[in-house]
Amino acid sequence: MKQRNYIKLEFPARSVNEGFARAAAAAFAAQMDPTLEELGDIRTAVSEAVTNAIVHAYPDQVGTVQMRLRILEGNVLEIMVRDRGRGIPDVKKAMEPMYSTGGEERSGMGFTIMGSFMDGLRVRSNLDKGTTVTMSKRIRVKASA
Repeated sequence: MKQRNYIKLEFPARSVNEGFARAAAAAFAAQMDPTLEELGDIRTAVSEAVTNAIVHAYPDQVGTVQMRLRILEGNVLEIMVRDRGRGIPDVKKAMEPMYSTGGEERSGMGFTIMGSFMDGLRVRSNLDKGTTVTMSKRIRVKASA
């Protein structure tokens, strides 16, 4: 699909940057005139993806998180969140609800939440090279008044 606009961001994998990523994604998506519900879905999915990268990719260091957002033909928002951390040994297992490697304080629902709030979710990971989460959401075009 042809892209109509895009942004790329990179930031340290620190929890204080999760809110910035969420706000930046919502601000970029605003040009598509989404509903408040659609904006909430985007914020939630970005929050989960970025938090996963911060918590799981770099357990013993502060690495970087890259985020790319693209507006594609057909009013589709594509969001890519990438880290260069330790990777996921078994992506299929990691995508199961309630599965977590983050300890008791983690619910293991990150990928499930991302999938439920977005129209598309793809996760690719290589051990010691990182993980890329790509999500997409079609923003409904409002009828002319």
